[in-house]
Amino acid sequence: MSATNVSVRPAGPADLPAVLALYRELDAEDVHDLAEARAVFDRMARYPDYALYVAEVDGAVLGTFTLLVMENIAHRGSRTGIIEAVAVSAAAQGQGIGRAMMGVALDMAREKGCYKAALSTRMARERAHAFYESLGFRRHGFSFYTDLQEAPASGEAA
Repeated sequence: MSATNVSVRPAGPADLPAVLALYRELDAEDVHDLAEARAVFDRMARYPDYALYVAEVDGAVLGTFTLLVMENIAHRGSRTGIIEAVAVSAAAQGQGIGRAMMGVALDMAREKGCYKAALSTRMARERAHAFYESLGFRRHGFSFYTDLQEAPASGEAA
């Protein structure tokens, strides 16, 4: 298998079981069941410029990512491409699938007028960091988040 055999396309509802299997490889505790995933997939379809993609080799879904093209008032109205939820089957890593997916994501972002593409990954995923850097991504600033399920309400003491 090589990157020349990789086909990247928008995902359809029938791809969701394969996508969920890829996400389970990353974190089995952090995956929807099929019905929940279908509801999210349907909501995503209503966003402008937000889609789930799959990478196939010989008809098998071996990778996935999402791309959101976000509008900006800042940066003279230039758009930002947000790449999320990137996963490649552990058995297929190192065969060019991730590189092919990211190439498609970056090309789509360019075609849609994005001035930058951004992504985030967990601190512990050092192999992923090296992979993204090999594609020309640079570490920039700090990423912060707050877990809204556990954080105190605004104005409450922690």
